[in-house]
Amino acid sequence: MTLEPTDLASAKAALRKVLRAARREHVAALDPRIKALLFMRPPAALESLVPAGATIGLYAAIGDEAPTGAYARHFHEAGHKIAMPFFASRGAPMEFRHWASPYLEELMEPDPYGALQPLADAEPLTPDVLFVPLIGFTAHGQRLGQGGGYYDRWLARYPDAPAIGMAWDSQLAEDLPTEAHDRPLSAVVTPTRLYGPF
Repeated sequence: MTLEPTDLASAKAALRKVLRAARREHVAALDPRIKALLFMRPPAALESLVPAGATIGLYAAIGDEAPTGAYARHFHEAGHKIAMPFFASRGAPMEFRHWASPYLEELMEPDPYGALQPLADAEPLTPDVLFVPLIGFTAHGQRLGQGGGYYDRWLARYPDAPAIGMAWDSQLAEDLPTEAHDRPLSAVVTPTRLYGPF
């Protein structure tokens, strides 16, 4: 869906509100025993996007975002370095630092936005593959993010890094408003299926 620039901001803001509410209701309705078993390991079909020895970029889920902790442990045990977003301050560019062990939360501290990030003295890393949070996605890999643009700017700097969305099934949208900088995802993982790789 292509809109005039004046309409894009309001269209995206309205969609974020609707999709956040749907995600909140969806996650609240999940049986905690079932929820604990979801997103435990990436689908085997993603192996084509994850080279041996690749540095894997993940995010620390906030609120109702799809969790990534089990993925971090999976990739760590497979010999990959885990890179997590790092912000020196509010408004600073998103960087990535090494989370040396996804079993040790004491190697993390709150970032300026309330999520966990690696300690300031952790090794800077550049992910080869990046798993990204999202508010909404389409079956063809379009992504609607939080609106801060951090992931868009990082992906613009590293266009060869595959970006894989993590989402609940309720976040699927038929169509999303797009701008020139909105890069399609390489795949999207939900608890029930894998969209792509595209």
